[in-house]
Amino acid sequence: MEKNEITIKINETISLKGNLSIPENPKALVIFSHGSGSSRFSSRNRFVAQILNKHNIATLLTDLLTEDEDLDYSKRFDIELLTDRLVSVTNYVIGLSNLKGLEIGFFGASTGAASALKAETILNGKIHAIVSRGGRPDLAGESISNVKASTLLIIGSLDNQVIYLNKKAFEDLMCVKQIILVKDATHLFEEPGKLNEVAELAVRWFSKYLFKKSELVAF
Repeated sequence: MEKNEITIKINETISLKGNLSIPENPKALVIFSHGSGSSRFSSRNRFVAQILNKHNIATLLTDLLTEDEDLDYSKRFDIELLTDRLVSVTNYVIGLSNLKGLEIGFFGASTGAASALKAETILNGKIHAIVSRGGRPDLAGESISNVKASTLLIIGSLDNQVIYLNKKAFEDLMCVKQIILVKDATHLFEEPGKLNEVAELAVRWFSKYLFKKSELVAF
């Protein structure tokens, strides 16, 4: 496993840090879009990333705000800004030689799901699969109907308000799509084994829509 902390230059004044993990013989790359107040050090997203790595999926966990920007509470919910940053991050890693040729997916958590969906519509076919964990796809606004990547929405069955918002957003998705409720799980999937269920669902989705047919993962 190759692990690196990388610096992604957004412009002359803004650079972001990211943790890039590349297993031997990677079959795809998944870029994480974190929720408000979270970062590349999110324990939940790191857990999911480790499971993806075990199935030959490279992962990039990156901050979308600088430390100073994150102190501005409003920026944490600035979906347009976060979307622009995610687009810049994606275009940067596409140019890395050790990731060349890999199909790319997004994993979005909470508000990060909205920026992942909006970024997909800007990236012109570069993103082929999206997984949302307890996400807010409704915050993607009108862009959601333009998403083309295969999209999986995962919600805890006890997360009632988010279930309602996801179901409304699901109706607006015109792509290959699925919505799954994880039984007896709350918003953060803190219950024993529930985050592992999320990770396994993500592996199946990404392997189905990012891997070559001969490399599909069996459970």
